[in-house]
Amino acid sequence: MADPEFYDDEDLPDPSLKNIIEQDTLQWIFVGGKGGVGKTTTSCCLGTQLAKHRKKVLIVSTDPAHNLSDAFCQKIGREPTPIQGFTNLSAMEIDATEDLDKMQRSMEDATGAGHDEDGNSGIQSLMTELTNSIPGIDEAMSFSELMKQVQNLDYDVVVFDTAPTGHTLRLLSFPTILEKAFGKLMDLKDRFGGLIGQASALFGGGSPDQVQAALLGRLEETRAIINKVNTAFQDPALTTFVCVCIPEFLSIYETERLVQELSKFGIDSHNIVVNQVLFPEKDAEELGEWFDSNKDGLQKEAREICSKMMARKRMQDKYIGQCFDLYGDDFHVVLMPLLDHEVRGVEKLKDFSELLINPIDLEE
Repeated sequence: MADPEFYDDEDLPDPSLKNIIEQDTLQWIFVGGKGGVGKTTTSCCLGTQLAKHRKKVLIVSTDPAHNLSDAFCQKIGREPTPIQGFTNLSAMEIDATEDLDKMQRSMEDATGAGHDEDGNSGIQSLMTELTNSIPGIDEAMSFSELMKQVQNLDYDVVVFDTAPTGHTLRLLSFPTILEKAFGKLMDLKDRFGGLIGQASALFGGGSPDQVQAALLGRLEETRAIINKVNTAFQDPALTTFVCVCIPEFLSIYETERLVQELSKFGIDSHNIVVNQVLFPEKDAEELGEWFDSNKDGLQKEAREICSKMMARKRMQDKYIGQCFDLYGDDFHVVLMPLLDHEVRGVEKLKDFSELLINPIDLEE
């Protein structure tokens, strides 16, 4: 039986993600955490469970290193792709850089901007200057394009398989970044009149007024979309964030940073998934007693293997205990076991996803 000091408490929130499944008002579910902790597996498992209760579910990967195709064992592209074995679950993998390039091309076509001797258009040159002045503006605009695309799709709920923590935290700061960008551009416009447009004309041709209006218009559109999205993100009835970690120091530390940042931005987070847990239903002391009483009868190699496993189990229990100390009173903390096989393909994802809803009984 697991250590009751940090596992067994009737007052703790239910150690499952059942609360997410039952909250039918949710439209946006973000899954995030440190790289390599199982965000994609958790996103896919959550999507398969949601598909049992919602009419249309979409999983979107915003991580540049896409893994949805590998998880579902089928090709997934930039458009919503139906997942085999489901009638109401789709997935898509977003390339933010390609979205930004497409947006720039549409602005170039609208303004008729030419290219300079290096092959750069006025729009590209202005965007480069803007990115240098306000880091993150390019990501903010590409995120705006993503959200505009997703909002136009007819889905009840969208699960975002996000990039590692640092990228995710930048995503949350986009409204602030855009306010700075727009303020800077408007300030330049007020102070220098048509200088922005004239500069862009020098860079690559096109009407100065058209180029300036196109850039300012696109920034205004981007700001409007992100502000609207940000309002929805700060509504716990519509949006929640699931933090994913493994029972190791760096991952627990990163989770704490993520939880604090989410709180600062007013985004609801009350679920933590701890992946790769060795024997969640047992504690290190119980296993240690078995090992001490049986190790003399084991071969040398077996003793070494068990000894390493015990060291890892003690370390994990220590950090799981810290996780419950930090979050146990307010968060649904879900312990997901380390399996002896990879969780790939629809059937294995379905099986593993059951543990998100019906967790291992720690009192057995």
